[in-house]
Amino acid sequence: AAAAAAADHRTRRMVDVVDGGSSPLMLSACCKHYTAYDLDAWANFSRYSFNAQVTEQDMRDTYQPPFRSCIREGGASCLMCSYNAVNGVPVCASRQLLRVAREKWGLQGYVTSDCNAVATIYEYQRYVHSPEDAVADALKAGVDINCGGYYTEYTASAMEQGKVGEEDVDRALVNLFSVQLRLGLFDGDPRKRQFGQLGPRDVCTAQHQQLALEAARQGIVLLKNDGGFLPLNTTRVSSLAVIGPAANSSDSAVLGGDYTGSPCNPKSLYEGLQGFVGGRASFARGCVNVACSSDEGLDEAVGIAREADVAVVVAGLDLTQEDEDRDRMSLLLPGKQKDLVVAAAAASGLPIVLVLTGGGPLDVSFAKDNPRIASILWVGYPGEAGGRAVAQAIFGELNPGGRLPVTWYPESFADAVPMNDMHMRPDPSRDYPGRTYRFYTGEVVYPFGHGLSYSSYSYELVSAPRHISVLPSDVVSRNTRAAGGREEEGNGSTTASLELVLYDLEELESCEAMRFSVVVSVTNRGVMDGSHTVLLFSTGRSAEAPGVGPQLIRGAPRKQLIGFQRVQTTSGGAATAEMVVHPCEHLSTVDERGERVLRLGEHTLMLDDGLRQRHHSLFLRISGGEDGIPSPSPSQGQNRKIQLQHPEIQLGFV
Repeated sequence: AAAAAAADHRTRRMVDVVDGGSSPLMLSACCKHYTAYDLDAWANFSRYSFNAQVTEQDMRDTYQPPFRSCIREGGASCLMCSYNAVNGVPVCASRQLLRVAREKWGLQGYVTSDCNAVATIYEYQRYVHSPEDAVADALKAGVDINCGGYYTEYTASAMEQGKVGEEDVDRALVNLFSVQLRLGLFDGDPRKRQFGQLGPRDVCTAQHQQLALEAARQGIVLLKNDGGFLPLNTTRVSSLAVIGPAANSSDSAVLGGDYTGSPCNPKSLYEGLQGFVGGRASFARGCVNVACSSDEGLDEAVGIAREADVAVVVAGLDLTQEDEDRDRMSLLLPGKQKDLVVAAAAASGLPIVLVLTGGGPLDVSFAKDNPRIASILWVGYPGEAGGRAVAQAIFGELNPGGRLPVTWYPESFADAVPMNDMHMRPDPSRDYPGRTYRFYTGEVVYPFGHGLSYSSYSYELVSAPRHISVLPSDVVSRNTRAAGGREEEGNGSTTASLELVLYDLEELESCEAMRFSVVVSVTNRGVMDGSHTVLLFSTGRSAEAPGVGPQLIRGAPRKQLIGFQRVQTTSGGAATAEMVVHPCEHLSTVDERGERVLRLGEHTLMLDDGLRQRHHSLFLRISGGEDGIPSPSPSQGQNRKIQLQHPEIQLGFV
């Protein structure tokens, strides 16, 4: 849900407008890389030949939703197919997968391959017997553009061999040029168009630099802050030690991550901190580089940590550790970085501040449990303004409000879960713990959504529905052991439970009528203004419906993010967050057959403010029935409709 919402938000803000609009941006956004592309280079596996084995349940429930939202809600007009195969078929040669985008999701635009992905169909995957076959399979599957040389080199010979027809080429051209026409690329001199006069001078404007700073500020996550150690007071810090191989680097490999443009006046983390304490700051690398393969530089780092009032240690990752075609093999800090952090913490007079860089989770259990490490900040790849933003957070000009976008697993997860295993659901029979916060059953270092603040926040539910009703004719019933049937003792027979569900949700236009809002008042109990992100989940918690049995779908997520909103609050003030819930999307589950199912009965909503969880029960029931109790003989007829029956308002979570 989080990935789908992000895809929707990012594309919605930049796409060309197909259905008209007052001020289209005249841009075409592309969703990539489609689909189940979760491995680049790990162990003996390569993205060019990797065959992702994905169940129908996982495909429709996990791997497809971000792309569906990117196209349907975000309005993207391009889809990039990935290098890998899915269940034995290269994605760029899969008619089944690519036609879903057009026929089910309504893609109006073109499909492009990742660079040389058409070539990999023949050269790496050996899925076909010749380059012409690769071109034919890709074109007929719906790939309109080949990033690479195969279409240029082999389309003509594929046509001569009768493997490609003119209609295949015509269709690809229509898909491509229809987008270019919408963008106005054939409407005269491009210099007179909306973006015709843009140049380098338009990049480093004050507005853009302020946007970069705000992005860095919002992305900082406070993981630990024992005893309110942060923020530091500049008047009480007479000297500051800044330690770490990446702490004084303004290189994009440290600040920007991969595929970045030229930064505008980038400042390192050390330079940002100097802005608050000036000449009272000292710097030591501690390691030669981020790989930290030796203890060269350790003594110098320990020395300045011992002399300074406070030490800030910058550890984590850069592009030498994680990059395209470079997957990490471990969740631990690289090389001897842990030794550097622990040594600096032991030498410093006061506990230290640990700043972590990088784009993925890290097992920093040692730091989480070490009282000599008072505070931990994760800053990701904060960009050109990262040095300023991190310094503002450490010295109190910024009240951190970020939340972790992924689960931080312990190193044992990397040992137990092969990267080539695409299963999301846990499997106790083989000690497989599952993946992501939705399914993972093991211990975590920090959970998805974790993030502290210098303020404390309290919630009050303003409104949320208690009941939503559907017509009896909307419901399908089936007897199924998977839904909760139990084996009778002694005779091996099964007493099946009645599972009541709604199918074909994507075909029900009246799903829109079921949507409702959850409105929450957020009060800032701290002394600093700050932003706070409210997270709304649906959970697997469900009571037994009387006479029906537990209303569960096998493999349903333990919990799922269904809404979030960031609010800005003043000290002592309150702000309102409103999250719209679409039951057909947010409360439904994909069953083992790959069908999306909306379960009748109790659904539990959960607010998680990082300190405690609040639950609210909502009943999806048949019109005229009691909570979770169906009316007799639900129909299995077609053209089922759903109607909303004036939901009651429940004032308070339990």
